[in-house]
Formats: sequence, C-alpha cells, structure tokens
Amino acid sequence: MQEPFQGLGDKPLSIAMLGMVDGNGHPYSWSAIFNGYDPGAMADCPYPGIPEYLDKQPKETLDIVGANVTHVWTDDPADAPKVAAASRIPNVVDGPEDVIGQVDAVIIATDKGHEHVARARAFVEAGLPVFIDKPLVDNAQDLAVFAEWIAKGAPILSSSCMLYAKEFMPFRASTHDLGILRYASVTTGKSWERYGIHALSAAFPILGPGFLSARNTGTAERNVVHYTHSCGADVVVVASADMLGGFGCLQLCGTKASVQAQFHDTFFAFKAQLVEFVQFLRSGVRPFPFGWTEELMRMLIAGTWSRDQEGREVMLADIVP
Repeated sequence: MQEPFQGLGDKPLSIAMLGMVDGNGHPYSWSAIFNGYDPGAMADCPYPGIPEYLDKQPKETLDIVGANVTHVWTDDPADAPKVAAASRIPNVVDGPEDVIGQVDAVIIATDKGHEHVARARAFVEAGLPVFIDKPLVDNAQDLAVFAEWIAKGAPILSSSCMLYAKEFMPFRASTHDLGILRYASVTTGKSWERYGIHALSAAFPILGPGFLSARNTGTAERNVVHYTHSCGADVVVVASADMLGGFGCLQLCGTKASVQAQFHDTFFAFKAQLVEFVQFLRSGVRPFPFGWTEELMRMLIAGTWSRDQEGREVMLADIVP
C-alpha cells in the first residue's frame, strides 16, 4: 500500500502527453488546450476537425493556468515532432518512460483499452499520477489490475469527455420535470470497444449507479445494447460503425415528459475534462469515485460479452474484477 495521494498543491505542473493511435488525435488537441498552438503547424494536423474547432475559440481559452504539456512521445516517432510543433511542446522523448523524473504527471492519450495496463504500469510503479483516455479497459482481467492499483492508492483517473458535455448538464442536475424516467437512449458512431464508452458516459451520470444487466442484439459493426437499471428504467445504447452523424444523441422519456439533446461542443467538454484532472493533481481529491469508472467498464464489457454470446443477457455482477 503506497501513501495516499495528497495532491501537488499550487506548484506549476509539468505534464507528459504519451501515445497516439490510429483514429485519435488527442495529443494535438489536448496539448493545445494546455499550451495554445501554432496555427501554421496545426494546419497540417491529420485530423482536420481539430484545427477547425480550435480556431473557433478565443485564444485566451487555450490555457489551463499553472499547467503545461512539456514532453511528448508518440507510438510512431515521426508523429511526435509534428505534435510538438503544432501544440508548442518543448521536449520530444525517445521512449515514454524517459519522462519519469522529468514531469509531475502523465496523460496516456490512447483509446484502446486492452493496451492501457501495459502503457500505465511504469508510471504507476513510479508513483506518478496518470490520466488515461477512455475506455480505461475493455476486458475484465485488466479491470482487475486497475482496481488493485487504485485500492493500493495509485492516483489514476480515467473518463470520457461526454461526462462533461454541457448539453447534458441540465439533466444531470435534475430530471424532475420528466417525471419518473422509464427510457433513455444514446447513440454513437465508430466501434463499440473504443466509442461505446462515450455513449455510456452520457447516460450514466443522469441515472446514476445501479445498472444491472446488458443484452447486445447487434453485431460488431452495429451494436444495439439494452441495459436495465435498478430504478426501473431501460436504456438502449447504439454504436454503429458508419453512423458518424449520430454521435452523442440523447433521448430521455419519463412519465410526464420527454426531451432530446445532442452533443456539439467538443472543446468545452475536453477542456472541462482536463481542468478536472489538474484539480485532482492539485487537491488529491477524486472528482468522482472509482466505483463509477468500474461500473462503466462493466457496462462496456457486458455489452461485448453479450454480443459475443449471441445476445445473451449478461449481469454486470458477473463481471468481477
């Protein structure tokens, strides 16, 4: 058992941005939210949506006071200098572990859950605080490893930006006007394993903990997952590979009224997510219990198990980390 993480206080924070995988440009965007960016270099970002939404922001919003990304490493060594130039990162390192002793915390900016134990291990063992992009894991064995690390006091945080979507905040505060919630649905494009967590994270803070079971009647390309919740509500989450126009569509139906909302402001959600990590670094106080993350991972894993078992209902309690 290591000493409980007490936080780093008000000191200037140096953060390493580590890893970049196909389909995920977070090292560009997240680093720019800390450091600002060079418009000319960012124009060459292979994800054109990133400079598109960054260019819409007042330049003074591209800053998290007292914290900077100072080191970067990417899986393809050719990418790191491009990220560094675009997002004003002064140090490119040859290997991820090279940042140990040089920074106050690391961000693992990759979204393949089965890789995260291996990517995080050296930093956990070094006692460095770690933020890990969603999903934390995609299998029960790795969830057990992270649960053990957390139980021993490791300062690890992981979340989806959808947890911070301003479009959904009113319903996190209250669904009283809807009456008793009976049904919710959320949609996303891309894969279940990497993007299903976005949809789950939109619904979870509205209903709260208490999800019981999952039944995925879809396919690897078109996942349709029915969840039951202890409050009596049914929740349907759809992740369809080419449904890019359906990212973050939320519907809530109650005994009195219903409402629909759609996620739009990527920058707001990303910045709120990163600011919360910095607040965790400073205070040592978790913004939400690890139990939330653990239940979300069980939901994701249950959806996969059910799909792979021809739509069998999977109880979340059966997924024991």
